[in-house]
Amino acid sequence: MSGKGDRCFELTAAGAAAAAIATLGALALLLLLYSWPSIARYGLSFFTTTDWDPVAERFGAAHFVYGTVATSIVALLLATPVGVGAALFIGEYAPLRLAEPVSFVVELLAVIPSIVYGLWGFFVLAPFMRGSVEPALRDSVGQVPIVGTLFSGPIVGKDLLVAGVILAIMILPTVTAISREVLRAVPDTQREGMLALGATKWEAIRHAVLPYARGGIAGALGLGLARALGETMAVTMVVGNSSSRITGSLFTPGYTMSSAIANQFTEAAKAIHFAALVEVALVLLLVATIINLFARLLVSRFASGPVGA
Repeated sequence: MSGKGDRCFELTAAGAAAAAIATLGALALLLLLYSWPSIARYGLSFFTTTDWDPVAERFGAAHFVYGTVATSIVALLLATPVGVGAALFIGEYAPLRLAEPVSFVVELLAVIPSIVYGLWGFFVLAPFMRGSVEPALRDSVGQVPIVGTLFSGPIVGKDLLVAGVILAIMILPTVTAISREVLRAVPDTQREGMLALGATKWEAIRHAVLPYARGGIAGALGLGLARALGETMAVTMVVGNSSSRITGSLFTPGYTMSSAIANQFTEAAKAIHFAALVEVALVLLLVATIINLFARLLVSRFASGPVGA
């Protein structure tokens, strides 16, 4: 009787897993069908032009892709040192009575609704960036050749940089939590071997722990990047949504793929406009799925056995 119960449970679990995969496949197929008129009409030019004109039925999403990539890279650059540093503090330095509260507070950021982040960004972060941070960046880093291009131009406070900062805060719990678990999975023998040879705490972390955990940490960053790519409401409220120009400056108001969909979906009166927006959604789904799969592969490889040192 117990064997039949185990078999029944196994089939039920397998069916639930298959249903999840089927749902993703059905969603991708549905988006492909609805976006096909745009794919057939514009081809690769859809991703190489920035002319988005619903009246003339000309659609190019290169600036949407650029905005998504730019804000996600900014978010990853800002969240990586903070998230990994917090994970190192929690896992390697903090006593248990302090590590648990800090972990709870960091993970609490993950349950805050996106719209709350957006409102905070709109009323608090954007004015602060416009009045203090961005002028300082323009007057200092902005004077450096080549790199200064990123921090040049007029300051409006609703731009790619502000959107990147919001995304960095939103992906911080993901990066920190997974990095912490990865560091905890490093065998104590790694640390003890270095310490026994006379290494300091930092030397043990640098030469034994981090090389061992690098694959899992890379996976944590990948999962954070996947969330940054698909975030909608918070980004929509602070990214500007007012420019189709692709410039080197992060002070430029722009769009991301998700914010473009959110802003224009209800205004898509023409079938080809609707198809173009669905094509943007399809690309976003595929990119996020690929990054998620790659990141989880890295994490699973780390969890399955030793890598690195």
